[in-house]
Amino acid sequence: MRAEGVTGRLVLAGTPLGRTSDASIGLINALTSADVIAAEDTRRLHRLAADLGVSLSATVLSYYEAVEQARIPGLLERIRQGDEVVLVTDAGMPSVSDPGYRLVAAAAAAGLTVTSVPGPSAVITALALSGLPSDRFTFEGFLPRKTGERGTALAALAGEMRTMVFFESVHRLSETLAAMAGVFGDDRPAALCRELTKTYEEVRRGTLRELSDGSEGVRGEVTLVVGGASSDAAGPPSDEALGSAVAALVAAGSTRRDAVDAIAARYGLPRRTVYAVGHRST
Repeated sequence: MRAEGVTGRLVLAGTPLGRTSDASIGLINALTSADVIAAEDTRRLHRLAADLGVSLSATVLSYYEAVEQARIPGLLERIRQGDEVVLVTDAGMPSVSDPGYRLVAAAAAAGLTVTSVPGPSAVITALALSGLPSDRFTFEGFLPRKTGERGTALAALAGEMRTMVFFESVHRLSETLAAMAGVFGDDRPAALCRELTKTYEEVRRGTLRELSDGSEGVRGEVTLVVGGASSDAAGPPSDEALGSAVAALVAAGSTRRDAVDAIAARYGLPRRTVYAVGHRST
């Protein structure tokens, strides 16, 4: 318990993506001074602390998706009592496709102090390494696992002109890249970033088709960066090419409606035009 008059707070602490040497002095201080540490994986936390030479005196609690909601009331109460609650996830910044945003929202709603110890982010690291435009981008996290839902999500992004960043499991990587090539076009530039800052870090740059063709056997943590739709793309493709593109999306699991919407958005064509061509090709 902290001294009387000291206000408690929630601290979001960024942890290294791979190299322990990327840990900041702020992270070390936060882990050392915390009253409570909520960790996505307590074993990884203790391993990180040992690597950093930090002796943890805080109460350590697990804080992963399945227990996240149940932990919130107790953590808020500790903050109200004046404790410093530090939240860490396995790698990177908490709440970015990891547990945390519900706790932040609850603490903010309760009028409690929320601050951060900034740290590495796979999103920004991959974007910077991709070689794709980084002045404007959108982070899309993980795509839906089901084929149809994934196709629908990609179709909604077909006309997105900003660079897009995705997380993906290696087990679905090949399917996802093939679906992206079908929706965004084979020639859309992209980068496959894996094991960022770790021993086997690799960045593959090329078209979506090239990355898709070479994606079998990829291992490790993967972040995908995909270039946005071009505003000055070449003229519309032939009716045959349009029909083939619609058919490819349907074969990949999209509904015909979503496939037509995606192709219309990709080429800036009226939906009725693409629908008519796609209907004739079936």
